[in-house]
Amino acid sequence: MTYLAVCAQQSSEHRVLSFATTAADVLQFAAIERIGRDAQGELSGFQRPQVAAHIREIRDYLEQPNSVLPNPIVVAFTDRVEVEDLGNGTMRLSIDMSSGVPGLVVDGQQRLSALAEVDREFQIFVSALICRDEAELRRQFVLINNTKPLPKSLIYELLPTVDNLPPRLGRRSVASDLTARLNFENTALRGYIKQHTCPEGIIADTVMQRIIMESLTNGVMRELIRTPKGVERCVRLVSNFFEAVKKVWPEAWHGQKPATSRLLHGAGIQALGDVMEVLAQRSEARSVEEFREGLECLRDKTAWTSGEWELSGEVRRWNSLQNVNRDIALLKHYLIGIVKADQRKRRKAAPVPLFEPEAGTA
Repeated sequence: MTYLAVCAQQSSEHRVLSFATTAADVLQFAAIERIGRDAQGELSGFQRPQVAAHIREIRDYLEQPNSVLPNPIVVAFTDRVEVEDLGNGTMRLSIDMSSGVPGLVVDGQQRLSALAEVDREFQIFVSALICRDEAELRRQFVLINNTKPLPKSLIYELLPTVDNLPPRLGRRSVASDLTARLNFENTALRGYIKQHTCPEGIIADTVMQRIIMESLTNGVMRELIRTPKGVERCVRLVSNFFEAVKKVWPEAWHGQKPATSRLLHGAGIQALGDVMEVLAQRSEARSVEEFREGLECLRDKTAWTSGEWELSGEVRRWNSLQNVNRDIALLKHYLIGIVKADQRKRRKAAPVPLFEPEAGTA
């Protein structure tokens, strides 16, 4: 397939060309890859699921004879394209179709899907981005779509597959990688975290990422991540903590959802993240049993599924706690206060070790 295109002078590392064609032709040389994971948990694709209502709205508009669509469809290629310079900024773009579809839709999948259903001749603009490899393609997808109203959880799930990100996204990338490992590896949270590739999960991935980001910035994971096998040690730390949570409150965890148990709710998960930090730093808890022992002081002082909370003199029904900053702060303060008091009590009750002289001394 050959097109006469205009080349824009932009990045010295990439070629960006623009041409006009039909949606049917675009779907011949470019695929829409839905984000998913294989049996081993490896990420593939990057597009969100289709939004049927949105596609219908676009289609209904485009079926009108006076409709226009100036926004281009962005398609990326990594190979099987040739560009011939014809002079004066014009190019001949040749797409090799001999081995299947070579391009991937980076932006405009809903518009393209709607156009495919329109029964009229309608040309659209296509911006073709030629990338050096698939890693660069993913990077461009994230950067192009990060400023648009795509679901943030989709962007965050893709971040670990992308290099050379801005610092803000780089920090989120590490947290997203740890979250995905917790969700797809053999951990206490396997299948519990709701992601685009795990829609049946019940704990919001952004909530788990927030816990991890705070720990990586100012908590126990800050140093842990820098040690040999730091990623695995961070994953094991969080997994062991939540395995202990399951053991201390089994009735509030198993078979529950955020609406039926505040233990699985955004407010509860974030508050427990701070409890994990206190136990990991003050008592150096690392194993399931060490975390369980530290959580015992909270067992009968919570109202995850029924009853009332007494938070800083304020009485709240168990299900009135919401995933808002004020409620999260109240719950954190309450739980951490009990844990810290228990830690002080344990230290006072601990036996003082007898003095043992060093070998060779009188």
